[in-house]
Amino acid sequence: MKHPDYPEFRLRLPGDGPTAHGCLCTEFGNNGSLRFLVRQGSSVSANEWPGLSDITRRQRAALRADGSLVNAPDGGSRYWVAARDIECNSASAAASLVIGYGVSGPEAWRDASGHPLSDYLTPSWRAPRKSWLVRGSNVSGRDLVHRMWLNEGLVSLSGAHLPPLDEPDPTKSSLRRYVEDGYEGTASYSQKRGLVDDLHAFLTQMRVGDTVATLSQGQLHLGEIAGEAQQTDSPGGLTNLRRAVSWQSQAHPYDELPEELQQKLSVQHDVVDLTSVADALAALGAPAPVPDEEIPPAQTKELDLAPVTDALASELLVHDRAWLDEVRELLWDERQLIFYGPPGTGKTYLAMKLAEHFGGGAEQVKLVQFHPSYAYEDFFEGFRPVEDPETREVAFRLNAGPLRELADLASREGNKHIPHFLIIDEINRANLAKVFGELYFLIEYRKKTVRLTYSGDDFALPPNLFVIGTMNTADRSIALVDAAMRRRFAFVELSPRTEPTRGLLARWLEREGKDDEPARLLNALNGLLHDPDFAIGPSYLMKPGAHRPGGLDRTWRTKILPLLSEYHFGEGIDIEHRYGLDALREAQG
Repeated sequence: MKHPDYPEFRLRLPGDGPTAHGCLCTEFGNNGSLRFLVRQGSSVSANEWPGLSDITRRQRAALRADGSLVNAPDGGSRYWVAARDIECNSASAAASLVIGYGVSGPEAWRDASGHPLSDYLTPSWRAPRKSWLVRGSNVSGRDLVHRMWLNEGLVSLSGAHLPPLDEPDPTKSSLRRYVEDGYEGTASYSQKRGLVDDLHAFLTQMRVGDTVATLSQGQLHLGEIAGEAQQTDSPGGLTNLRRAVSWQSQAHPYDELPEELQQKLSVQHDVVDLTSVADALAALGAPAPVPDEEIPPAQTKELDLAPVTDALASELLVHDRAWLDEVRELLWDERQLIFYGPPGTGKTYLAMKLAEHFGGGAEQVKLVQFHPSYAYEDFFEGFRPVEDPETREVAFRLNAGPLRELADLASREGNKHIPHFLIIDEINRANLAKVFGELYFLIEYRKKTVRLTYSGDDFALPPNLFVIGTMNTADRSIALVDAAMRRRFAFVELSPRTEPTRGLLARWLEREGKDDEPARLLNALNGLLHDPDFAIGPSYLMKPGAHRPGGLDRTWRTKILPLLSEYHFGEGIDIEHRYGLDALREAQG
């Protein structure tokens, strides 16, 4: 029998196919969920995909055999039609029956406005103890924290136009109706949606014993929820939703809080779930999260970059360890830097080696290369055409780019003390403002969050994510890096005129037991060039092919002289006569 308190739900078949209709029943299935009715006339996929349970396969076969699922009237072979109402054990069982593969029913079935069935269901489980931020320092211009909350032992939420709530534990769908009725014409759709989320958290997700935090006058105040939510009258409706709180007497300066906690506190909602940083709150005196009895808690480790060693300096042929120490300090202080210089100076090689050393392994390093058509959707996240591996249908889905993937990996529990590195090769070949978008802000303000363009998530760059870019200064066709980006990155030059690149080839030749003539010739060549951005780096002559018989001449003629031809383009200079090996050897006597 159809449940009178719930509307009809819809499920569109994959590939923008036809629609199935259904409703919740009043009876419970054998798994404890409300049974679900697939309505007569609903479309059902005729395909069955891997992952479909044997029970559903047998149910579909039986429904076909007794005439409950018949061929579609148009004669197509892709869809069937329900000839009668079909009762299923749960919403998920009904969705699997309709689509032909396993799927979550509470998320798949949607009402006429597109809201999922899960909004209508009361959650059956939540964490034993959660932590929350409730804002009260600026409610219609009033600081309720000091004027009321701390003195009277409560926390409140404004619901000035909210009708009386006649449900003890309202679902999000019920709250949406209350908000639509009470705030019609007084709030935008975005404000109403945010209020529904805040009300749902405050009224149904918060429990007695949970930790509550609030900010006021640069201080973080902590307490413990001591009472159930109550709706009461208040002046102007500013505090008509209340919970009793046992506040701690000690407050904590915001500027001294851990960085991960500052990030979560910057999320712009009136009620924010802080459970992910419960350990940081516990270190400040809040009740600790309920421990898992089966898995012992991991020891807390501090984020750090591996120290510079003699072995690293020797491998990279950097004779001045102070240079490596400075790069490490710059990365620690700024979280991002750029190696810039002419081609052949080993920018990418050095970036990868340092990232692997400082991060403790290659598995924490991801490399991307920018190009003129690279965009925010490629770099961070965006909707991309994706083929469903089961249905073979193509649809636009929200995909994470390399930065989002690495940030999510770095943010995982157990990874927060491990440095992760993103290397952006040729960073100045893309339109940086277009690629970074709102990430411009996050690169500079690591302790803040922003609302993302596509997913709508509140996102912050984790403190253990480091960025190393490389930039070629010789290609004049590349747009210069703008001032905003220069302010956010530390810039380290790699040039034949500066350490550690200067003298690198000579040190490499000595280590390899080879003649030092290539180093002398390269120094002589760079001495003839007046523009340091067009100097020739040593990596051209540090490859095996340059040291086979005839290899030096071949490398010089096919790798180095073409670069110099571009440098002197249009000047009518005989490149071979000025920069050829014979000319340089003759000049050296």
